[in-house]
Amino acid sequence: MKLSKELSEFCDRIGHRFTTPDLLIQAITHASMSSGVRSDNQRLEFVGDRVLNLVVAEALFQDDPTASEGTLAPRYNAMVRKETCAEIARTIDLGAVLKLGRSEMQSGGRRKDALLADALEAVIAAIYFDAGLEPARAFVLTHWGDRVKSAEAHVSNAKSELQEWAQALGMPTPVYSEVSRDGPPHAPQFVIQATLSDGRAAQAKAGSKRAAEQAAAATLLQKVNADD
Repeated sequence: MKLSKELSEFCDRIGHRFTTPDLLIQAITHASMSSGVRSDNQRLEFVGDRVLNLVVAEALFQDDPTASEGTLAPRYNAMVRKETCAEIARTIDLGAVLKLGRSEMQSGGRRKDALLADALEAVIAAIYFDAGLEPARAFVLTHWGDRVKSAEAHVSNAKSELQEWAQALGMPTPVYSEVSRDGPPHAPQFVIQATLSDGRAAQAKAGSKRAAEQAAAATLLQKVNADD
């Protein structure tokens, strides 16, 4: 199957030429365009999400060999969150090649974060099935690489972001409570829970209350964004 000029240019942007072009077609096909003949990208998105999670977790693990799980988790969440995936999808102009049904087209589907994020994960899976893990890993590291460092900055602002999110919905300021403290006096580990007034909550562990609060806020942000 020969790809259109538009899709050929998209392959140039992502740095991968498909041996099986049908995988790319499926990856960019939204459920609103699926039919008995044409498959949508939901199954590929399921696999692409797992490939992305593995590659990002590995990159963070290797970048900071001394970081605890409580430190790595919120950084990881910041990198795989829906908004981050959508931002990266826009850098490769993924929205321009999506195959959408009329209703999605009219409602601005090419700009929707959730739709772009899912399609990007489907593209990762398409690369994985077409050529294996290493090309998929190379794609992720090319587009997420700089964010390995910037993820920490996102975490450091998580409390402010969560408070702004809550206030925008007319909710009170999130509450932070200490769940537990363990470890020796010179190297304590705090588990902090961030809780919203609607009951949604998340916990994180770090070497200081401040860091644990930020990490819990980042994790809760990831949770509420996934729920919405």
